[in-house]
Amino acid sequence: MNNHDQPSRPQDSKRQDSQRIVRGLHPAVYMALVGLTLWLGLAIWGFGYDGQTDYLLAIVSGFLFIAVAIPSTLALMVHRQKDADERESSGDASLQEWMTGDLDTWQDRVKGRNAAVEILLPMAAIAFGMTAFAIVLHFTA
Repeated sequence: MNNHDQPSRPQDSKRQDSQRIVRGLHPAVYMALVGLTLWLGLAIWGFGYDGQTDYLLAIVSGFLFIAVAIPSTLALMVHRQKDADERESSGDASLQEWMTGDLDTWQDRVKGRNAAVEILLPMAAIAFGMTAFAIVLHFTA
């Protein structure tokens, strides 16, 4: 039996009302994703040692660039379409406030800190792993 099946207590509802509930990610999470993607882009160039490999790495770098450029362009367009009243009423929270609050997803509400870890962990694992492979290749080649 999980917490959703239990009847709510008055102190639980007071605590939930005082917490910040957001529907979107903090911009710092997006910037961290872009940074990890750039790190991955640099790490894959550790495998370049001949002309054919460099050609394929350039193609992969192009795909990574497109994967970052399209969402960034769309986010910039949405930001510019907001008028001044929407920007002031949105009440952008600091990263610390966002992480201590709840993120409302289509399935459930999760802590902002947990959501950030779940979003960043796969890209971080790929970037760190590719860096480790490139270092090993460098020392064994």
